[in-house]
Amino acid sequence: MNTKKLTRLSLLTALALIIFIVEAQLPPIAPIPGIKMGLANIITLVALYMYGPKEAFTVLFLRIILGNMFSGQVSALMYSAAGGVFCFAVMCALYKILPRDLIWVVSVFGAIAHVTAQVFVAALITETPAVFWYLPLLLVSAVITGAFTGLCAYYCLKRWNK
Repeated sequence: MNTKKLTRLSLLTALALIIFIVEAQLPPIAPIPGIKMGLANIITLVALYMYGPKEAFTVLFLRIILGNMFSGQVSALMYSAAGGVFCFAVMCALYKILPRDLIWVVSVFGAIAHVTAQVFVAALITETPAVFWYLPLLLVSAVITGAFTGLCAYYCLKRWNK
């Protein structure tokens, strides 16, 4: 790996970490637990389309581990890891199929996978199947926030390539 690539990946990791920590400090956008924008996923998408799955997963992994440690949410690590990995797997599968112009669609399906995995983890950890009642509302929010983060990633990539 050359120095320029390592520097850019380090920058992307730092940006994702900063966005994650700032977003964790913001008040909830809705009274329903688990709804947040997921703005750090913009950086994961940018890394995926600029460098590929291996490098993007490294950015994601470091953001999840460091973000949960720095934000004081170590107990949320299981939720973040499950949601992040499942989201990433779906996005990797779709980014190979869909053109770059449809990155927002990749992001929407990634967000849907993310909340689905988190609800399953919540049901396993709490041993409460009632958490599945949140899933329809979380899926609606995932479509909205996924489209927004996908469009942000699209415009970031467009700008970065100039």
